[in-house]
Amino acid sequence: MASPSSNVTRYLTGITTTGTPHLGNYVGSVRPSVQASLRSDVQSFYFLADYHALIKCDEPARIQRSTLEIAATWLASGLDPQRVTFYRQSDIPEIPELTWLLTCVSAKGMLNRAHAYKAAVDKNVARGEDPDGDVSAGLFMYPVLMAADIVMFNAHKVPVGRDQAQHLEMTRDIAQRFNHLYGEHFTLPEAEIDDAVALLPGLDGRKMSKSYDNTIPLFTPRAQLQKLIAGIVTDSRAPGEPKDTEGSALFQIYQAFASEQETEALHRAYADGIAWGDAKQMLFERIDAEIAPKRERYEALMADPSQIETILLAGAEKARAISQPFMSRLRQAVGLRSLATGAKAATTKSTKVTKSSKAGFKQYRERDGLFYFKLLDEQGSTLLQSRGFQTPQEAGRIIGAMQQTPHDFVNSYTDLLEPVDNQAALAAVKVLEALANPTGEQ
Repeated sequence: MASPSSNVTRYLTGITTTGTPHLGNYVGSVRPSVQASLRSDVQSFYFLADYHALIKCDEPARIQRSTLEIAATWLASGLDPQRVTFYRQSDIPEIPELTWLLTCVSAKGMLNRAHAYKAAVDKNVARGEDPDGDVSAGLFMYPVLMAADIVMFNAHKVPVGRDQAQHLEMTRDIAQRFNHLYGEHFTLPEAEIDDAVALLPGLDGRKMSKSYDNTIPLFTPRAQLQKLIAGIVTDSRAPGEPKDTEGSALFQIYQAFASEQETEALHRAYADGIAWGDAKQMLFERIDAEIAPKRERYEALMADPSQIETILLAGAEKARAISQPFMSRLRQAVGLRSLATGAKAATTKSTKVTKSSKAGFKQYRERDGLFYFKLLDEQGSTLLQSRGFQTPQEAGRIIGAMQQTPHDFVNSYTDLLEPVDNQAALAAVKVLEALANPTGEQ
């Protein structure tokens, strides 16, 4: 498969351009990604996902402003465009072209199971409305666009939250199906999930999110930062009363910025009954110490958008040095060829394309420690996807039982499988019957 080098790992990270970066974005994505980009054994790709923004935002000025703010945030936080490939998604025309090629090999049944689409359908059903009401084709096809982002540069690792892990599994399925049909072109990416990076709480204690309007903008002016931190919700315990660190949004935010020694000092101060006002002042000073130098750089970049535009266009040129020849190769692979190349080129297929895959079960273990299985058809497409099991033996028992009673699997194991549409269920029955009777005897 395509790979830059046997000893270099390609990482790819994108941020959707729909809002102003906040402390949660910085702690959970920007800061660790910048640190990772400094490794000598890593080739990093960072992009501004403005095509993705169109799925959830119809305000052009907001998308443009967010693109500027996020680009300035990455650069102010230390991202070196000379070391990495830093680009705007919409500057790479090969990405939407690849999205269409991948769309043509993506199973609708698989896309029906995407969490974002299912959540939108469930919300409509709960309101008694048309299940697909207000669901755009863009939302439905989001996993395919994400797959194109990843396999265009044959990324090995994609840092994501656990809620995005499903999209990586879909990307693998889509890439595998394309490889089966047209030859080995795509690396199968892996999700890089760091459970040590906790979700940062917001002003009200819930997850910091623009949806909850409880964020602290990363580069808000110093006075405004102090005011916002003063507004973090705390309990009513008075100065001198011991306070709990568990469940304290103030303590969790401090911990995300402080060293172990600093965190332990605040832990002791909580036990000694520190006043909430003093604790908030400590938090403000700790955050500002890290952010202030970056804020100055951020403000300079925001005042000179043309500088950012130049950097992004240079990044796009670097990215297209990879995407253009790769896309040319993929066009040849699927048959979008010049008619002047001769009949031989038009009819020749890779020996890998004609090789038949064997339908059957695939068992694997995820980073959550649970064991999973899926049932694949002969083209490598996923027909059934299990939920997690504590041991591989549990998963194996279910697989054996399903092969014994092919027609009953939907009714018998609904709670152990991800939802299955009718088309996939019928195809699964045929595969299960074949597995149960490999000789074809009656």
